[in-house]
Amino acid sequence: MRKVAFIGTGGTISSIGKGPLDLIDYTANGKMVHAEEIVAAVPELREVAEVEVIKYRNIPSPAIGFPEWRELVELCARLERETPDLAGIVIGHGTATLEETAYVLNLTLKVKIPVVVVGSQRPLSGLASDAATNLVAAVRTAASPDSVGRGVLVVLNDEIQAARDVTKTSTFRLQTFRTPDFGVLGSVDGEHVRYYRRAERRSAPETEFDVAKLDPPPRVDISYSYAGSDGAAIRAFVAAGAKGIVLAAFAPGMTTPGEQAAIEEARRQGVTVMVSTRAGSGVALDPLRLRELGVMSADNLNPQKARVLLSLALSVSDKPADIRRIFATY
Repeated sequence: MRKVAFIGTGGTISSIGKGPLDLIDYTANGKMVHAEEIVAAVPELREVAEVEVIKYRNIPSPAIGFPEWRELVELCARLERETPDLAGIVIGHGTATLEETAYVLNLTLKVKIPVVVVGSQRPLSGLASDAATNLVAAVRTAASPDSVGRGVLVVLNDEIQAARDVTKTSTFRLQTFRTPDFGVLGSVDGEHVRYYRRAERRSAPETEFDVAKLDPPPRVDISYSYAGSDGAAIRAFVAAGAKGIVLAAFAPGMTTPGEQAAIEEARRQGVTVMVSTRAGSGVALDPLRLRELGVMSADNLNPQKARVLLSLALSVSDKPADIRRIFATY
């Protein structure tokens, strides 16, 4: 049996509703169980791997941010250092911010063993909950030698996704986590962990970012484009101390006249501005009128992922050439 560590951070996968039919508003019950109770509720894990439960704490995923990300990076490093026979790590997480946590870890972890982030759409107590099957699939993936060297992975619905590319696409459906542009890396079919492609962008542990030196990281905010926007959000973010702004622009990368005026003001104050799109997939256009202002394309990263990368990039350099290189690399 290969050894896999399981870190529970809370979320739906740890939630207990008022009963089996409490599948939607189960958080109102106010009960999340800890990692050891999740593992105890899935005795089938004993047939898959030797699961070592790691105590952390339960946090609703909308409350997870940089302090928790740094703790998880440090915890994973300690586990690899102190457990020589550890094959992989699984992190249970709420699905609201799961993709951002996975991407941060993909950019900052220094461990060589596989790290898999898993969640569920239905609470652990729910009728036909996906919590147990997702956890089993995640442990199988983390234990698989084939998972080494693929960066941080996200596993739900028997699908293996790359942390950089995956996003939550549906509120309640089980197949919510998708990779719009490129599709899954592989799948977990029973005991078989199968891969069919690799993600090409650089990932952990071969990255240049060090979260231990960031307290806090540079502030980056997201401005969402909509018809009639006058740029007030951009000005407010600059006033709040933003060092960077990501535009969730109209596809393929356009903004309103009011937003453009606010962007000009932000650039004059030295704020780095990246353009993503609200479309959910595709490379953001690098339009001439924004490029002339020094605005750069976030490639095909969605706004929330672009925000993560820009914040880490600004911790390394605020030079445009360096920012472009980082976005082309990761």
